[in-house]
Amino acid sequence: MAIELRASSFGTGGPVTLVDSSVILDIVTDDPAWAVWSADALTEARDNGALVINPIVYAEVSAGFDRIEDLDDSLPTEDFQREALPYEAAFVAGKAFLTYRRRGGQKRSPLPDFYIGAHAAVRSYRLLTRDAARYRTYFPTVRLIAPEPERPIGQGQDARRS
Repeated sequence: MAIELRASSFGTGGPVTLVDSSVILDIVTDDPAWAVWSADALTEARDNGALVINPIVYAEVSAGFDRIEDLDDSLPTEDFQREALPYEAAFVAGKAFLTYRRRGGQKRSPLPDFYIGAHAAVRSYRLLTRDAARYRTYFPTVRLIAPEPERPIGQGQDARRS
């Protein structure tokens, strides 16, 4: 299923938004709790600036597709700029992961969210996500576009921008 952003004028020169896989997956799977919020938030971000995905997001979304062509059709390059993970982001992700481990985290290798958050941090991008808790903790300088924390999501709920 291709992500179809509502017709409107593309935002140009506005803020760049890195899109987390949670938002894309909500839309392509037509998640009953999150699809509307995610589609609205994605459209708004696109209308105000550029949308970016990186290889980590691409890999996470790919799990739902059998063919790369179908994945690419769902993430048209006209809407989603592809950007490599900057080396600086890998360094920052490693430092965030070290903090996570020191706080008692049990994972033995950096989590994808660390790379995504670090990418947004080093490029000063906004981050559109539905899973904001880890980003708020380890990347406090990143401006998040996320739902209100710990509230059930229904149609029409506004995004929290922190």
